[in-house]
Amino acid sequence: MAHLVVTQNTTLDGVVEATGGWFDPQSGAADTSDLLAVVREHMAGQTGFLVGRRTFEEMRSFWPAQTDDTTGVTRHLDEVTKYVVSRTITDPDWQHTRVLAGVEDVRALRDSADGEIGVTGSITLCHALIRAGLVDEYRLFVFPRVLGRGRRLFPDGVDVPLQRVAEQPFRVGVTLLTYRPAA
Repeated sequence: MAHLVVTQNTTLDGVVEATGGWFDPQSGAADTSDLLAVVREHMAGQTGFLVGRRTFEEMRSFWPAQTDDTTGVTRHLDEVTKYVVSRTITDPDWQHTRVLAGVEDVRALRDSADGEIGVTGSITLCHALIRAGLVDEYRLFVFPRVLGRGRRLFPDGVDVPLQRVAEQPFRVGVTLLTYRPAA
C-alpha cells in the first residue's frame, strides 16, 4: 500500500490558498538552503505525485518550460509519475502522467501502489481526500504570516484528530510540522 502525503505551505491561521506570494521564502535574500534541502528530500522519496486538474494545468504550463531551475522541481516533475484527478482531461500532454477519474481511483491507486505519493496544492482534491480518510501524513510548512482570509486545508465541519510526529524550524522563520492521523 502506498503512503499518501499531503504537503502544503500554510499561514499561521491555516490559509493554504496561494494568493499574494506570501509563501515564497526565496523571494528575498534570506538563506533558504536548509528548507530547500528538506523539499529535495521529500521529492526524492516520492514514487508518485498527485494533483487536481487546476493545479496540474498550472504546473504543466510552467514547469516543463523551466531551463534554469536550481531547486530540482523541474527534474522531479519530469521524472516522477504524475496522477491528475480530472473528469475532463483526456490527454494530459505531460510525460509520465496518468488521469484518475475521482477519489475512488485514488483509493485504488493507494491500495495497489508502493512508496510515497505526494499531494501539493489542489485544495479541492485535498478536501475530498481528507473527507475520504485517505491521507496518511500531513507535512505543513507553516509560514509566519496571518492573512485572516482564504481557503484552508481542512474544510469546515471535518474533525481530523492528528498526532504530531515531527517539527523542524528553518532559518527563514518557516516551521515544518508533520502529523499523522491519530490511532
